[in-house]
Amino acid sequence: MATRIEFHKHGDPDVLSAVEFTPAAPAENEVQVENKAIGINYIDTYIRSGLYPPPALPSGLGTEAAGVVSKVGSNVTHIKVGDRVVYAQSGLGAYSSVHNVLADKVAVLPNAISFEQAAASFLKGLTVFYLLRKTYDIKPNEVFLFHAAAGGVGLIACQWAKALGAKLIGTVGSAQKAQRALQAGAWQVINYSEENVVERVKALTDGKKVSVVYDSVGKDTWEISLDCLHRRGLMVSFGNSSGPVTGVNLGILNQKGSLYATRPSLNGYITTREELKEASNELFSLIASGVIKVDVADNQKFALKDAQRAHEALESRATQGSSLLIP
Repeated sequence: MATRIEFHKHGDPDVLSAVEFTPAAPAENEVQVENKAIGINYIDTYIRSGLYPPPALPSGLGTEAAGVVSKVGSNVTHIKVGDRVVYAQSGLGAYSSVHNVLADKVAVLPNAISFEQAAASFLKGLTVFYLLRKTYDIKPNEVFLFHAAAGGVGLIACQWAKALGAKLIGTVGSAQKAQRALQAGAWQVINYSEENVVERVKALTDGKKVSVVYDSVGKDTWEISLDCLHRRGLMVSFGNSSGPVTGVNLGILNQKGSLYATRPSLNGYITTREELKEASNELFSLIASGVIKVDVADNQKFALKDAQRAHEALESRATQGSSLLIP
């Protein structure tokens, strides 16, 4: 028997429960992975709450984990039993001790990277890859704004930006988080609880503002982000931690300087095995070389059965960086 987290209705974290089940054999193009560490991501809370409803209820949760392949489907040739792997684009159900995943969505994990490092960084790292390298190709010395810079995605973005020689201005909600972002490689930080974000961006850029803003906050920062962009700048909205952006009048993009806006997702950028290989190889090389450091605090590692508590911590904004479930 194996254990997984599921929910039968949408709601707060208390809708999550641990159940035992017998894993099905992997389909012909799947592999079965015994998870050793499971990534917790903010999108998981959207699915649980019903903002992004799953195909049906009851439903599993989670798309990211790292572990060891225990079975392979009949058509799988590039992955073998015993391989150390990580994935971030599985069907819902990664909050589980065992999970079946499409083989083309699995990356073989270098020995230099632990299961915990991989599960804490793969989805977030692939996200930073497509944001900084594909949605908008950040150049050396380029100044840009990244909201929630002390979050799981944000801390990787700070480190990646520094590796690119770029100047990331990060927004944070406390002095402690400001210090964390600076340590990770942010060029400057703005504590939005004490400072006006738009005015600080203008001051830091000598009034020029920035060419691109990466915004995972959503409703609360939509207009703030637009006001930080210079003429024909790009607004990249990739999350909704404060709620979704709705009822947008496209005319506002004209009024604020013929701006561009995009709402990208990982699945829109990494759709093939070749694209996954390109992204994961770049991420793995940065982690293995120590350029990107992935550390998970002990108080942000939760037993699988404690998924409720993990979601409560995440939604309270009390966490910094990544959190994990350990089967």
